[in-house]
Amino acid sequence: MTSVFDEPKPSDDNPHESKIVINGEEEEEENDSPIEEVRLTVPTTDDPSLPVLTFRTWFLGLVSCILLAFVNQFFSFRSNQLWVPSVAAQVLTLPLGKFMAATLPTKKFVFPGTKWSWSFNPGPFNVKEHVLISIFANTGAGGAYATSIITIVKAFYHRQLNVAAAMLLTQTTQLLGYGWAGIFRKFLVESPYMWYPSNLVQVSLFRAVHEKEDLQKGQQTRLRFFLIVFGVSFAYYIVPGYLFPSISAISFVCWIWKSSVTAQIVGSGLKGLGIGSFGLDWSTVAGFLGSPLAVPFFAIANFFAGFFIFLYILLPIFYWSNAYDAQKFPFYTSQTFEQTGHSYNITRILNEKDFDINLDAYNDYSKLYLSVMFALLYGLSFASLFATISHVALYDGKFIWAGNLEEDNDSNKGQVRRCAFKIDEEELSSSTSVVVHRSSSCFLCFCTLHL
Repeated sequence: MTSVFDEPKPSDDNPHESKIVINGEEEEEENDSPIEEVRLTVPTTDDPSLPVLTFRTWFLGLVSCILLAFVNQFFSFRSNQLWVPSVAAQVLTLPLGKFMAATLPTKKFVFPGTKWSWSFNPGPFNVKEHVLISIFANTGAGGAYATSIITIVKAFYHRQLNVAAAMLLTQTTQLLGYGWAGIFRKFLVESPYMWYPSNLVQVSLFRAVHEKEDLQKGQQTRLRFFLIVFGVSFAYYIVPGYLFPSISAISFVCWIWKSSVTAQIVGSGLKGLGIGSFGLDWSTVAGFLGSPLAVPFFAIANFFAGFFIFLYILLPIFYWSNAYDAQKFPFYTSQTFEQTGHSYNITRILNEKDFDINLDAYNDYSKLYLSVMFALLYGLSFASLFATISHVALYDGKFIWAGNLEEDNDSNKGQVRRCAFKIDEEELSSSTSVVVHRSSSCFLCFCTLHL
């Protein structure tokens, strides 16, 4: 059975409805998105004749996954974290895939007793192979938070962790995330109203490098524009990355008042509030949360509101009111301290045998103190978990409830479920207009994720 997707043919009842032809019979399918940005970026056509799980896909995909996992884990220990996104693998694997398509042998190998066959080179390098390779790379680009536990145990507690135990810890925590993703798949993946702007950047790049464009004289292709920007960015990074690393964080306040502790707290972009400081290194801007170019304005405004409230209102109030003896310790640090302000010697309060806390030694030594930033960050981290639940319940609860009821009705009638959510576009636009107001109720979650 083969299926061919026609160009979208909107009807009067559904502007996003298209037709699908299966065995000569035309059926209706809602395969277009209600989100304008998605409709303008993602095509609704498909070519089922293109090979997908080829040797090139597996080889380049596995290599990209392993390399990105190593590089991002290695650079995660920098004070100014450097993160290599999966887009880098998406760019680099294109010429490699075309090179393999031009050089690998095209001989077919047939499995004995079957009609199945495979080849190192089934044809030209196509967009489906490229997409799967990028998915491989994306799985390795994220990193695993459990590696922080392994690092802390060895670096700060001076203990050795068995390799098998470390592997099991990492794998179980990673699989836990996949489990949650599967549980909420209906809401986070299948719903056409749940879209991810950063993915549209990669889709645009796929179309730029694989689709042919009919341009008039004087116009520039998307591929040429991308190559120009890529070349300029690559050349410029030599300046902050090698020639002048100091321009990654420039603070005029710290330059003017070099001996003032208050000036360092207010103006430092690395250890303070960063007022009056700026950076000329793109990795400073996109090192922790990724590129802001693909994020909608309301999301940036929402995040910035939480960031401003936390960093420029709450933290100064707690610090200059000397809450928790805050002025004894650095303003911006994740280190632990004793009551005199020196670094806390954690080995003095731990039992050597069972690696548990010795309360008598703890009482004889000193209470454990955190910087005011780190203490608030811990509290907001716990608050963000419940803020996420209340946020979904308040703003999206009726949509989820309506989707569940509609699914139950469709299943009772024997109908095929087309979508978990069917929201009127006017209602969607009205709900989007209040997104900016969500910053007051969910700033805890956003500022916690940033810091």
